[in-house]
Amino acid sequence: MSHGIALKPAKSRKSTNLSGTVRIPGDKSISHRSFMFGGLASGETRITGLLEGEDVINTGKAMQAMGARIEKVGAEWIIQGTGNGALLAPEAPLDFGNAGTGCRLTMGLVGVYDFDSTFIGDGSLSKRPMGRVLDPLREMGVQVTSTAGDRLPVTLRGPRTPNPITYRVPMASAQVKSAVLLAGLNTPGITTVIEPVMTRDHTEKMLQGFGANLTVETDGDGVRTIRLEGRGRLVGQVIDVPGDPSSTAFPLVAALLVPGSDLVIENVLMNPTRTGLILTLQEMGADIDVMNARSAGGEDVADLRVRGSELKGVTVPADRAPSMIDEYPVLAIAAAFAEGTTTMLGLEELRVKESDRLSATAAGLKLNGVDCDEGKETLVVRGRPGGKGYGNAAGKAVVTHLDHRIAMSFLVMGLASEHPVSVDDAGIIATSFPEFMDLMTGLGARIESDESQAA
Repeated sequence: MSHGIALKPAKSRKSTNLSGTVRIPGDKSISHRSFMFGGLASGETRITGLLEGEDVINTGKAMQAMGARIEKVGAEWIIQGTGNGALLAPEAPLDFGNAGTGCRLTMGLVGVYDFDSTFIGDGSLSKRPMGRVLDPLREMGVQVTSTAGDRLPVTLRGPRTPNPITYRVPMASAQVKSAVLLAGLNTPGITTVIEPVMTRDHTEKMLQGFGANLTVETDGDGVRTIRLEGRGRLVGQVIDVPGDPSSTAFPLVAALLVPGSDLVIENVLMNPTRTGLILTLQEMGADIDVMNARSAGGEDVADLRVRGSELKGVTVPADRAPSMIDEYPVLAIAAAFAEGTTTMLGLEELRVKESDRLSATAAGLKLNGVDCDEGKETLVVRGRPGGKGYGNAAGKAVVTHLDHRIAMSFLVMGLASEHPVSVDDAGIIATSFPEFMDLMTGLGARIESDESQAA
C-alpha cells in the first residue's frame, strides 16, 4: 500500500470462555467535544475518563494551537480555555491525522473566525468528503479554498461578521449538525439546525452544560429544531467521560460468539442515540443484562453483563442506522454466526467513513468464508452457527484500508472461527482503542501480532 506507514499485521484464533470485568475507554464523541468545549470556554475544565486515542489527542493539539492551555495531571486533563469568540489564528496547518469527527467539528468551530485556518490529515482522512460541512459554512460567509474538490487540504477564512442561518440537515449526520451549531457559537443572532432524523445529541447536551443558550423542540413527526444564540459565554466544567459504546461493541460481540463466555463491561454510555447495536443484538437473542443503570453528567450510563449466546438472523431497519452507524462491521460479524439471514438496510453512510466500510466489510466476510451480498445501501449476511469453515486457512489477510473498526471487527471474528482470521494492519486500532489488544487478551482472547506477514 502507498500510504507510507509500516503495517502491523495481526491474527486471531478460536478461543473459549472469555471472562472478566473490564472498563472501556472513554466515549470518543464526548472526548472530542470535551477538549473542544473546554478549550473554548472561559475558566478551567477538568476531564477524567478521556479517551486517549490518537484521534482525540489530535483534537486537543488543534485547540492548543488556537490558544487553549491543556495539560495532564495524574489521571485528569486540565484545560484553561480561551473564552468563546477568542480563539487565536493557528500558526501552522491543523493536522487531524485520521480524525473525521475532530476535523469536521473544528471546521465549524473555527471556520467563521476572520483569519485563515488550514486543515490537513492522513491518507484516509484526505479521501473523505468535507463538502457536507463546508456547504453550510459557505452559507454563513466562510471562504473555502481546496485544491481537491472539498477534500483535505482545505483552508477556511471567515467573514468580518458571519451570517446566522437556518439549515436543514440533508442526511442523518451528527457531524454536520454539530459543525453548524459550533459555527453558530461565534455568529451573532440565532443559528438554527433542523434535523429530520435524530442523531447522537452530545453536542446539544454538552453545550447546554457549558452554559450555551440552546433549545431543542421536537414536532409530532420527530423533526428536531435546534436553536443556538451566538456569542454567549461558555464556562468551564468538570466532566467524567463514560465508556464508548462503539468500542464496547468489540468485547461485547466477542463474548456473545465465544462459547462459555461471561463478561461484565462497566460504565458504558447508554444514550438512546447510541444503543442501536445492543437493541439489535437483543432482538437476535443475545444474553445482555443492563445493570446499575444511572445518570452521570446528564448522560445515561450502565454496566453490561454479556454471556455466550445462540443468535438468530433479523432485519435491521434503515431508521436504526444513526444510532449504530459505527457498529455495522462488528454486527456483520455477529450475523455471520447467527442462524438464518440478517439484512441490514440504510447503510449509505458507511461508504464515506474511514474507508468504504460497507465494501470493506463484505470483502472481509467473503475472504473468510461467509455467504453475503453487498448492495448499494444494504448488506445481507447468511449465517452459519458455530463458524465451521470460517477463517482463512491459507492465511490471507483482510484489507483494513487504514480503518480501525474493520481491523477490530475481523479480529473478533477469528475468536469464533474454525481457522484463524488475519488482518493486514492492527496498528491503526490506536486511533480509537489503544488498549484493545491488551484488554481482549486479558479476557482470554487468542490474538497475536503477526510480524511474519509484515514483509
